Amino acid sequence: MGSGDEEGAFTPVELLLAAVGGCNIVTVEPLTAQRGHRLVRLAMTVEAQKVESNLLGPVTVTYDVELPAKEAEEVYRAVATRVHEKYCTVTRSLQEGTEVRLEVP
Repeated sequence: MGSGDEEGAFTPVELLLAAVGGCNIVTVEPLTAQRGHRLVRLAMTVEAQKVESNLLGPVTVTYDVELPAKEAEEVYRAVATRVHEKYCTVTRSLQEGTEVRLEVP
């Protein structure tokens, strides 16, 4: 982790966005497979813009998926929506506004 100036180091915001993407993708893939549809390709981008120097605006998750068959589309979409709304701990924590406490000894 770094400030963004070091090559190969992720900023804290980049790590937050990676956590959103990682949580979603590692949940969508196995749940879709359990329903009989192994995805040919599953990738995503996760983006957010700063609306203030210390505040992000909405986080947008965009899937890039190749389905094995047309009938897999409905299953994949239902799973991705359910994961976003219910199962991804990182996304749900951001949406619900999880309190962050500070303890300074």
